[in-house]
Amino acid sequence: MFEHHRQPLLSRAQFFRRIAGNALAAFIGIALALAIGVIGYHVTAGLGWIDSLLNASMILGGMGPVDPLPTSTAKLFASFYALFSGLVFIGVAGVLFAPVLHRFLHQFHLELEDEERPDAK
Repeated sequence: MFEHHRQPLLSRAQFFRRIAGNALAAFIGIALALAIGVIGYHVTAGLGWIDSLLNASMILGGMGPVDPLPTSTAKLFASFYALFSGLVFIGVAGVLFAPVLHRFLHQFHLELEDEERPDAK
């Protein structure tokens, strides 16, 4: 997916395409995680679709649930969904920042190679 350290940097257009692809992957990941939460709240807590969406969005965003949960099953789902949401946040952050970090490190490596070459002077 990423270029080898001996390959040149991608052009800006290719780099922005890579960022757009990673942003799309992050969006799909968030949408899937949100769908899991909405369905889970609807089934386990008996909430309506809009209330389920609200609760899932709040937990996925790190804010916490809105409605009181009536059953132990719903409370267990909410606790596992909260842990899952934390992992989704870390994963999405990694997907979004990976191209930028790779480009920075790749550029840094190319600069080091230029300095180490005796014919570069």
